[in-house]
Amino acid sequence: MEKTLVLLKPDTLQRSLVGPIISRLEQRGLTIIGLKLLQMDNALASKHYSAHEDKPFFRPLVEFITSGPIVAIALQGKDCVAVVRNTMGSTNPVEANLGTIRGDFGIDIGRNLIHGSDSVESAQTELGIFFDKSELLEEYKDISSWVIES
Repeated sequence: MEKTLVLLKPDTLQRSLVGPIISRLEQRGLTIIGLKLLQMDNALASKHYSAHEDKPFFRPLVEFITSGPIVAIALQGKDCVAVVRNTMGSTNPVEANLGTIRGDFGIDIGRNLIHGSDSVESAQTELGIFFDKSELLEEYKDISSWVIES
């Protein structure tokens, strides 16, 4: 099964949207295999967003993600990366479809609530930044037959 990383950003926690957002991801048939609440520091944020280091929005991005606690979630499921990306909606909430997390809860691109890995490869890298292998559980419940046709 595919795995991915989701980060619920400081605005999600400040707006008390952690529960509704996690529920949406679980309702899509994804399984939480790792979960933690943490406060990112500049070093961790810079490592996570290193691909954007030369872009003008890098510094504001790091400042925002370190401005309050976040929730890091490791998810597992069939086509997990694509399922999360579709559930999140477009990066800019104004362009996101209704029914997506950003389309329903977001207004501003700088406060777009959630990060999800953009590929299987980046998911593997990002999961390694936020979780030790010992912190990730193998799928511990049998929902596959209820979600995926074999």
